[in-house]
Amino acid sequence: MERPRGLHQGDRPGGDPVTPEHAALIDGEPLPTERVNAFLAAPHRGAGNGATSHNGPAPARRQTEAPSAARQRRRWATQVVVTDELARRACADRGLKVPEEVSPASVLAVAETDVADLGSIVAAALAHSPAARTLLAALESEQAVPETAVRDYYARNHDRFLTPEALRRGVTPFDGVAPEDLLPYDEVREGISRELRKAAGRKAFFGWLDQARAGVTYTHGHEHPGDPSHPDHEHRH
Repeated sequence: MERPRGLHQGDRPGGDPVTPEHAALIDGEPLPTERVNAFLAAPHRGAGNGATSHNGPAPARRQTEAPSAARQRRRWATQVVVTDELARRACADRGLKVPEEVSPASVLAVAETDVADLGSIVAAALAHSPAARTLLAALESEQAVPETAVRDYYARNHDRFLTPEALRRGVTPFDGVAPEDLLPYDEVREGISRELRKAAGRKAFFGWLDQARAGVTYTHGHEHPGDPSHPDHEHRH
């Protein structure tokens, strides 16, 4: 889901990087490098247990960080900041009010399950960016979930809706489930609908982000960390 986007600027002959004033151009407008530096310098609560920061190793550990890891951390941070800026613009276009910036110390932590579902860059962007969270919430609210989709989910996932009594008796959907072994559809319908709406909202967010990042041109040293055009590249989810 997280793919390299855009072109690259700022190469010197021989491949040595310059020190750019901007990390990227977004539809031709510069994104100051200082915003990436500020993100890298700020303490961030880690995803899940808080043992690591969203932008890489804790400051004490960075003293021994390999140069390639430091370069990748900067590229990773650039993606988070670019996503924040794109979300700000999208919210402005939609007339959405974005909450005031939170302090780095109180930034929203992202659950490990969400990191797995979203990918580390998007999860960190949502943790860092009130604009990204506002946009995601708006996209989720716009999703229409047909009744047929809710009923189909209920029918295909009986293992999730077994009654406590059925579970105690060791009933499994593979053995055949009697109607009385299942929680009534009316009791779980709203929860299923909410879950499907959330999934559809995330899909819409990824679609928006892929399209929005097409207008981004990255400066040398700020490319996507998975971009194969630089020697340190790695592609993780």
